Amino acid sequence: MRLPSHGRYDYAPITRRPDYVWPNGTRLAVYIGLNLEHFAFGEGLGAELAPGGPQPDVLNFAWRDYGNRVGVWRLLDLFDALSLPATLLLNSSIYDYCPEIVAPFRSRGDEIAGHGRSNAERQSIMSEADERLLIAETTVAIRHNEGQQPAGWLSPWIAESAVTPDLLAEAGYSYTLNWCHDDQPGWMRTRGDGKLLSVPYPQELNDIPAIVARKIEAEAFADMIIDQFDEMRDQAVAQPLVMGIALHPYIVGQPFRLRQLRRALAHIAGVRDDIFLCRAGDIAAHAAAILPPA
Repeated sequence: MRLPSHGRYDYAPITRRPDYVWPNGTRLAVYIGLNLEHFAFGEGLGAELAPGGPQPDVLNFAWRDYGNRVGVWRLLDLFDALSLPATLLLNSSIYDYCPEIVAPFRSRGDEIAGHGRSNAERQSIMSEADERLLIAETTVAIRHNEGQQPAGWLSPWIAESAVTPDLLAEAGYSYTLNWCHDDQPGWMRTRGDGKLLSVPYPQELNDIPAIVARKIEAEAFADMIIDQFDEMRDQAVAQPLVMGIALHPYIVGQPFRLRQLRRALAHIAGVRDDIFLCRAGDIAAHAAAILPPA
């Protein structure tokens, strides 16, 4: 019996794939995906600290806005203190609302990846024309402000339509973070001649599913990061692997969570010479140069 399939990739067990190394002979690549998000007031989607009431939902809107006003600056200090690179997963409406939060990351040389216009909307329910427009408007805004085409994309809410990978390849994106099906990068099939690489993005080591959905405490989330890192370092002896950490300033930027996050990230930074501590785009560029075509 054959079930419906997406057709984007074939099954390939991780135990039977070509071997390679990351730069400097390392085996584990680690990156931080920092979600910088902006939400509509009084309408649309948004994570909830507490069950939302009728709109305008001031409690949850203000909780999310804390991330842009306070949390992101605390995380910036943490990344600077530990010399950690980052990939910003950026809602393009940030440029209109609070462009100040992008500037210091730009100065650090961090990567800016597309993350839609706003996390108040979901592209999977759009028509192909409307989704193409969403991707185009996001891309133009980033290119205008950063002076270059973004290489990577993460859909708001990880929401894809049946044609999202095709539209991303056609818009000039070289990698997507939408799929959490693997611990290694791999090629996605797209229509036409477009090439799109999937770079692993975490849905377990991600503060929204862990803290908001499953109500995991800050100390336990930090322990998850440390355990994931230590176990993947051991596993990477056999295969080159990718470990991502997905963070949102309105969640881990809260002081009591930040203190625990600092413990986890310091654990990783302490052995930086033994790993490829990088940006998601660095992983994509290295893998694209050595992986055989799909």
